[in-house]
Amino acid sequence: MHTQGGHKPEPTLLTTGTGSGKTESFMFPVLDYCYKHKEERGIKVIILYPMNALATDQAKRLAEAIHKDKKLKGLITAGLFIGEGKDKSKYPKKMGESHVIENRDEIVGNPPDILLTNFKMLDYGLMRHNFHALWTHNFENKNLLKFLVLDELHTYDGAQGTDVANLIRRLKLKLNIPKKHLCP
Repeated sequence: MHTQGGHKPEPTLLTTGTGSGKTESFMFPVLDYCYKHKEERGIKVIILYPMNALATDQAKRLAEAIHKDKKLKGLITAGLFIGEGKDKSKYPKKMGESHVIENRDEIVGNPPDILLTNFKMLDYGLMRHNFHALWTHNFENKNLLKFLVLDELHTYDGAQGTDVANLIRRLKLKLNIPKKHLCP
């Protein structure tokens, strides 16, 4: 699948210092992809974080980028699918100026375009029956999920790296993603 202009996204590894624009290097291409496929419902991008604090911080940046862009605001959604406390009412059900969707029931019932998560919650999302609806649209369109961003890749080493590699294999198998379609 080629994007407009004939460019096919390639797997990319970016290493550079803190504050040098790594987030923007993946954020703008994934937002562009989501915009081009705005008529299709379901998860188009998964961003994996090793820690919830990093996911929460990046979710705020993503929400701000979506909110500030007239083309994206109200059309593109992102959901933070991490551990959830006992009071579900305090987690936003809609995108805002500085927050993404955080209510787990809303995320599962109406899957966002971009899913920010950690590897444990992605694992639960693939295995637990109560999260099956999260993938409904992806089951219908095996080409929908295009990007898998592994932020802080260097933290996935040793046994955890093996777990994450197998998790990615299971994701591709469960969603029946064609070979070489998913772009890391």
